Amino acid sequence: MNVFGLNVALAVIWSALTGGVTLENLLVGFALGSAALFMTRPLYPGCDRYFSRGIRWVKLILTFLLELVLSSVQVVYDVLTPQHKSRPGIVSVPLEDHSEMAVLVLTNYISLTPGTLCLDVTEDCRTLYIHAMFADDPEEIRQGIKDGVERRVASAME
Repeated sequence: MNVFGLNVALAVIWSALTGGVTLENLLVGFALGSAALFMTRPLYPGCDRYFSRGIRWVKLILTFLLELVLSSVQVVYDVLTPQHKSRPGIVSVPLEDHSEMAVLVLTNYISLTPGTLCLDVTEDCRTLYIHAMFADDPEEIRQGIKDGVERRVASAME
């Protein structure tokens, strides 16, 4: 059994022992199971990879939430002020060699961020076309995606 499956089993066992299978009990059981597995990680091969991957996913989600707030403020400010600073444009971004699932997470991350939208991905998943609301410097957008979002998604997906 993999470590994640063991953690889920511990969460279900905790819920059964506490008398009710509720979301709160499952989350507490998952947290307690994670703590127990962390303390006994030398006993389980692959446990270190499980926790490091989990930390990378948490960082990816927190970074997304931060970018969501910052870009929302930028878009709202541009919409509410009389002078529009938006210079929309379409930018092509070359991608590294990723799995289709990593490209899917990357495109959803970009599309869910206000001010950007993924238009298309080439069939070989090597080029991404993005519509950006603030495309004054396309090279800056490319570098921001390559050095930021793409790197974090690739790290979380490995």
